[in-house]
Amino acid sequence: MGMNRRKREIWWYVLCDYAASVLAWYGLFVFRKTVIEAHPFDLLLPFADNNFWVAILIVPELWLLFHYLTGTYSDLYRKSRLQEIGKTFVVTFFGSIIIFFLLLLDDYVRKYSDYYLTFFVLFTFQMLFTATFRILVLNILKRNIKRGKVGFVTLMIGSSSKANELYVQLKERAESFGFNFIGYLELNGCSENTLTAELKELGKLPDLEKIMEAHPDIEEVIIAIESSEHPKLNDILNRLADKNVTIRIIPDMYDILSRTVKMNHLIGEGFIEIPPLALKEWERITKRWFDVLASLAAIIITLPCTLYVAFRIWWTDKGPVFYTQERLGQYGRPFHIIKFRSMHVGAEKSGPQLTSENDSRITPIGSVIRKYRIDELPQFINVLKGEMSIVGPRAERKYFADRIIEVAPYYRHVFKVLPGITSLGMVKYGYASTVDEMVKRLKYDIIYMENMSLMMDFKIMIYTVLTVMYGRGK
Repeated sequence: MGMNRRKREIWWYVLCDYAASVLAWYGLFVFRKTVIEAHPFDLLLPFADNNFWVAILIVPELWLLFHYLTGTYSDLYRKSRLQEIGKTFVVTFFGSIIIFFLLLLDDYVRKYSDYYLTFFVLFTFQMLFTATFRILVLNILKRNIKRGKVGFVTLMIGSSSKANELYVQLKERAESFGFNFIGYLELNGCSENTLTAELKELGKLPDLEKIMEAHPDIEEVIIAIESSEHPKLNDILNRLADKNVTIRIIPDMYDILSRTVKMNHLIGEGFIEIPPLALKEWERITKRWFDVLASLAAIIITLPCTLYVAFRIWWTDKGPVFYTQERLGQYGRPFHIIKFRSMHVGAEKSGPQLTSENDSRITPIGSVIRKYRIDELPQFINVLKGEMSIVGPRAERKYFADRIIEVAPYYRHVFKVLPGITSLGMVKYGYASTVDEMVKRLKYDIIYMENMSLMMDFKIMIYTVLTVMYGRGK
């Protein structure tokens, strides 16, 4: 499914929400003028009032902000119409409360009950218009799927009779769900598979990463394996952990999955669904806004310290102030992390090395800034660029990431989220000087991902501040 098409349809959704908020405010304005203020009924009355035009410039933007912050404008084709109506009700209710107190509380009323009536009318109009427009748009999108105009590029993993049965069932209703199968991955080692006549065999389990790289447009992976093949499931999930795809599994395997898995009833018994993101959309958006605002504040507040440290590094070591190094970010994408240089120039001429106690490569000023984590300050630039978050798993170099994966294949799961300046592993374990220590620290990153929340981020930031204050870094 093309990105341009998706963006265009999101913009239609936004325009419909904008129109709904304009119509709702117009209806409220007419109601207040004719019922509460007892003006003669006139549909053109609002256009002669300056307050109406001022509100029209403010109110729709507020509603669009509410909807954006709650993750409304994403993945339209996967939205459930019933769930969308429920979510619209909740957002509209609380949004109406905010707008009422911001713009309507000091309006003219004849009696106190007029306040309740005003709120009820605002909520009713807003809910009615927003829900109506959204259902119309979502019906059009569902019709596009049924007509085959839109589909999700899908890979089937499995080659047994169960996989064939599932594929036939999906194929019969392919127009309802939009699965565009490009082929299947063979698992059971049989020379003949029932799927071969229907789908193209793309390879076997060791080829999964190559298949995903060769088909970057894959959006869905359906795992259909027999009970005897369950031991392979963890291997499959680990190989897919750093991919931006939705994973669907037939439901008799739910007992070996984490509690982050949710049921999504599509056909018959339904699928178990593992979304590509560890956070809900509204949580991701809120976290991103917090990262941006907090990073800007941190850069401004620490500017005197930053300038002093930059001068000391340049003056005492006569080399570059900053040090950039390629690290792996979300979905394993490489980026260049920015740090204050704490080691002598050319410290890794002989290849990648981890730091250790009393490392001779560390400069005198470097030992101080590492102890108080001051060398991490330039990473706020990485956060502003969208390459990192303030809190998240530690970003590693590919060389060491590969070494960790050899020992702990589940390490790939940390690529589901943006890496962070600080992490639960850093505050609980600290720096690691060997691969074994990196694996031990990894368990804290997995714990963090299983319990991700804004409150968890705040706790980790508080621990980080205490670490800086007491100089517990190394």
